[in-house]
Amino acid sequence: MAEEHHKIKILYKTEEGMAEDLRKADVKAVMDYSFTMVSDDYGEVKDLHDYVGQFKRDYPDVVLGWWVSLDPRKDFTLREFERCLKDQGAMGFAFQGTTLGMPPTDRVFNPIYEMCCEAKAPVLIHVGYTADGAGFPGGGGRILEHCHPRYLDEVAARFPGLQVIAGRTAFPWEREMIAIMLHKPNVWMDVHGWLPRYFAPELKYDINRRLQDKVTFGADYPIYSYDTLFGDWESGEYKPEVLEKVYLKNAQRLLHLLGRDA
Repeated sequence: MAEEHHKIKILYKTEEGMAEDLRKADVKAVMDYSFTMVSDDYGEVKDLHDYVGQFKRDYPDVVLGWWVSLDPRKDFTLREFERCLKDQGAMGFAFQGTTLGMPPTDRVFNPIYEMCCEAKAPVLIHVGYTADGAGFPGGGGRILEHCHPRYLDEVAARFPGLQVIAGRTAFPWEREMIAIMLHKPNVWMDVHGWLPRYFAPELKYDINRRLQDKVTFGADYPIYSYDTLFGDWESGEYKPEVLEKVYLKNAQRLLHLLGRDA
C-alpha cells in the first residue's frame, strides 16, 4: 500500500544493510513498529518486540530506541509496554487515532499516559492526514478527525509532565498545530512521513522562527532516502543554526528532559 500511495519503489534491506544506511547518513534512529497496533496475538507481538529489542542491542551505534504501538483496549498492553520499557530498550508509546478509531483524549489512554509520566517516556501521537485507508471505499472506515491536533492540546494540558510528540506535519491543520506548540511547552513535532519540500508555507516560516526549538528531524526510511531528506532540508532556506537544532539539538534537549543521552 505504501508503494502505491507514495508512487515509489521501496527497497528493503537486511538488518546490516539498514544499519549501514544509518551509519552513512550519520543517523541514530528511533524505530517504528506501528503494525503491532492492530494485532490481537500477544505471542506474535511479544516476538516482534523481542526482535526489535535485539536489533537495538546489536546496533547500538545507530539505534537509539523504538516505539511501542499497541491498542490500549487489549488486556496485555500495559504489561507489555512496561516490559518493553524495562527490558527491550523502548523509547515510548506511539499510536494513531485514525487507525484505532478514537481520539487520543479517550480515557482508555490514561493508564498509558500515566505510565509514560512515571517512566519519563514520551508519547508519539500521529496527527493529520494518513495513508492508512487512503483510496479505499470510505477511506477503509478511517476517520481523519481522530488525528486532529486539537486532541494533543487536551492531552498536554491534562498531563503537564508528559512529553507529547506530534508525529508528522498535521496537514491540513498546520496552523492549529503551530498554536498548540507555541502554547504548550511539553508539545513537540517530529516531521517524519513528509518530504520537506511539501511542508505548508506557514510551517516552513515558523520552523525558521518561533518553532525552531520545537521541531525534530524525522524520516520514513526506507520510503524516503536520507540523501533526499537532507537535500530537501538544506534547499529550504532554513538558517544554518535552525538546521542544527532540527537535526540534533532539539532531540538532545528533549532527551535531556527525559533523563536520557543521545
